[in-house]
Amino acid sequence: MGRRSTAEGARQPGMADVARVAGVSAQTVSRALAGHPHVQEKTRAKVLAAVEQLGYRRNNAARALSSGRSRTLGVVTLQTNFYSRAAVTSGIENAAHAAGYAVSTATTTSLDTFAIENALSRLTEQGVEGIILSVPLIHGSPRIEQLTRTTPTITTDGSRTDATAVVALDQAEAARMATQHLLDLGHETVWHIAGPAEWLEAGLRRDGWRSALEAAGRSAPPPLEGDWTPASGYRNGLVLARIPDVTAVFVASDEMAFGVVRALHEAGRSVPGDVSVIGFDDIELAEYCSPSLTTVAQPFEEIGAQAVAHLLRRIAAPGPLPDPRSIEPRLVVRASTAPPPGRPRAVSGAPEGAS
Repeated sequence: MGRRSTAEGARQPGMADVARVAGVSAQTVSRALAGHPHVQEKTRAKVLAAVEQLGYRRNNAARALSSGRSRTLGVVTLQTNFYSRAAVTSGIENAAHAAGYAVSTATTTSLDTFAIENALSRLTEQGVEGIILSVPLIHGSPRIEQLTRTTPTITTDGSRTDATAVVALDQAEAARMATQHLLDLGHETVWHIAGPAEWLEAGLRRDGWRSALEAAGRSAPPPLEGDWTPASGYRNGLVLARIPDVTAVFVASDEMAFGVVRALHEAGRSVPGDVSVIGFDDIELAEYCSPSLTTVAQPFEEIGAQAVAHLLRRIAAPGPLPDPRSIEPRLVVRASTAPPPGRPRAVSGAPEGAS
């Protein structure tokens, strides 16, 4: 009797145990853990709570052998310490794990087409069920088209091949929103520090900035180019500080904007008293910049989670590509923007998070 009790105590909990604790059927447990779109969120939460309580671990290897499915999603991402890349990847991993999938990441050190081909190839050789391409793809190739045609693929940077669907922020609209905010404050024009030319996002933000100025009948100053780092923002900020007519700057990333603010401060130009600065991303540090940074928010974790949900639907129901899923940008107004010198501030500004 004692040996039997010990053996039972050592038995790993199974799906039937999860179903009993959650008060649902084993089939519902299976569907909930697979990320099935028709499982109610309340039910999925009960299943995940039971999984946590019991310490249930699904045997992915055994299931792969019996079903021919790896229960693994692949992610292609750039090797970088930029906050945005890490935040999107975190959203992907959290959503994938909640749906019962493992994540295999292939990093690339460049945006070269050959490097992206290699990253995609590594993931397909591992037998992933789908891929999230979380790098800007400016130039496609026959090999990339082939790989993304045979394995369901979602992109998160606005890139699109003939066989991929897209989940992304409307970058041009976000840049237009940022530029319009400065024009609405009364600035005659808005200068721009762009991201690297090889990044699709940088080009779209530059386009949105230019279109907002053209729509307002304003001339666009020559854009300066950075490389997403605070150091490049600092260098460009020193250039702008020497131009007396500069009163407003739209910077293509918060991290570059931090460098711009420091450069202006060191040059004796007040932010926002002399020059208003608006960034892009709304990373966690933006609120704690001095002054706190007005910016356009990208919901990075939501983008990652939406990409996973979109990809799982593609895996479950292959067919014609759906329309791109565009996530709306949000303007976050803080202390780094104000009317130009000589114009009075409003009695009460827009609240943080205004759109």
